Amino acid sequence: MSAADDRGPDPAASILPSRDFRDPGLVFTVAVLSFLACIAVIAALAADRAAQGWARQLSGSATVQVRPVGGETGAEAAARAAEAVAGVRGVSEARAMDRKSAEALLEPWLGKGNIPADLPLPQLVTVELAPDHPATSADLNRALAAAHLDATVDDHSRWMADVRTSGDIVRLSAAVACLLIATAAGSVVAFATRQGLAARRDVVEVLHLCGAEDRFVAQLFQMRFAALATRAAAYGALAAAAVGAILRLTGGSDGFSPALPIAWTDLLACLAAPVLGALVAALSAHSVAMAILREQV
Repeated sequence: MSAADDRGPDPAASILPSRDFRDPGLVFTVAVLSFLACIAVIAALAADRAAQGWARQLSGSATVQVRPVGGETGAEAAARAAEAVAGVRGVSEARAMDRKSAEALLEPWLGKGNIPADLPLPQLVTVELAPDHPATSADLNRALAAAHLDATVDDHSRWMADVRTSGDIVRLSAAVACLLIATAAGSVVAFATRQGLAARRDVVEVLHLCGAEDRFVAQLFQMRFAALATRAAAYGALAAAAVGAILRLTGGSDGFSPALPIAWTDLLACLAAPVLGALVAALSAHSVAMAILREQV
């Protein structure tokens, strides 16, 4: 008889067999939670990228609304305003917007072809700012005042604040969603640990009589459920990565859409799911097992 046979059966195999009828349900539940967490992270990364892109676009431009004075037409006033701000240091380009372009801005709200020809539209000048040293609204106002123009400068600061706030809300929402999902996964593992201990209470009591410590028994549950959670979280992460890849391919160069531009690098976030799943499962199983074993003493 070998030395291994002298030691008798493995305690881990006696308490926690390699397969259990509860395992498929646990694996499916953790895989679904992992999938939802990965999708939330991918969506948050894409939304944050979109918000940053919008903020860059807004910070790199300004709009001037011109009101004609002294009998000149709106088109003439807009042309003078464009010429005045074009010479300001920090301005890359200034262009007076014609009526056709102004009508195109109203079409999403009024519909195409629903704008009367005699509808008065504001005279606008679009200003592209230099990326390195952009001109400020004060610089533009001084140039317009020097040209004796009645104009208002909109540097889009209010819109940029809204975009940044929206980005912060998206990031916070994703973090809360991931925290809730991790809590749910920990609760599922804790329930499975409690049921496993209850089903094998007689074996645990025998191990106690043989001198086994609570930490030894708890580590058995910790390792088992950590391994199950790692496998389940990997399934969920692969499914989420596949969905993200499909959306990326569907959207082309813009990702899923300009509002949600998924990048290939976003899918790398799914790699953390198995590691975090194993960590949550291990901590949950160990803490619950130790608490129950102490109560049984």
